[in-house]
Amino acid sequence: MPGTASPDPAVTRALAAFGLVGVGVAVVLVGLLHVVSAGRVNPVRRTISEYALGDSDWMFDVGVLGLAGGSVLVLLALVRAGIVQLWSRPAALVGVWAAALVLIVAFDKANWAVGPTPSGYVHRYASVVAFVSLPAAALALGRRWRGDLQWGPFAACSRWSGALALLWLGAIVLAVALSPLTGVPWWQLLPLGLVERGLLTTEVATVVVLGWWAARAASAPRPAAMIAG
Repeated sequence: MPGTASPDPAVTRALAAFGLVGVGVAVVLVGLLHVVSAGRVNPVRRTISEYALGDSDWMFDVGVLGLAGGSVLVLLALVRAGIVQLWSRPAALVGVWAAALVLIVAFDKANWAVGPTPSGYVHRYASVVAFVSLPAAALALGRRWRGDLQWGPFAACSRWSGALALLWLGAIVLAVALSPLTGVPWWQLLPLGLVERGLLTTEVATVVVLGWWAARAASAPRPAAMIAG
């Protein structure tokens, strides 16, 4: 079967590159927050959203929005490169991930020491949706291409990163399940900040893998029948 190439490969590569720049902005700004807020936020016990409650909240907001925007650009590059269809489950899940990140910025984290707020609940549930949707997309995309000779290695990286992210989430779910049995609040049963940072690092790595995949696939011929749905 003759192969087809991505329409205007230069544009597709540019989308992937700018998407990875957005991811890089997120990494730099959130990394800097760990430095400028070192005396206020314990990275082992406190979540990353805790940084949004301080004077450097703009760095958190810009970083998360950069990750959301970068993810959308990577998705567009994947679609143009023929790795995924626009109206497909993987594409929808990446879109949900990006939208949930925007909600995380739009609705401030509650100061739970003071008490819950409607905004805090939206922030919390948007975080859960974001952290579940991206690994689900990575697993679906990885399964679809796992038998492909050309893109099998990228598919394997996608599957493994998705599985690792779900393992991080599993640690949180286990803590929630054990909390009624132990009488200890679930967030005290594990180093929540460390687990969340491991989870976010894995999910950022997932977006990088997808962006690299899109850039490599931009000019490479592929059978049209293999485009992931």
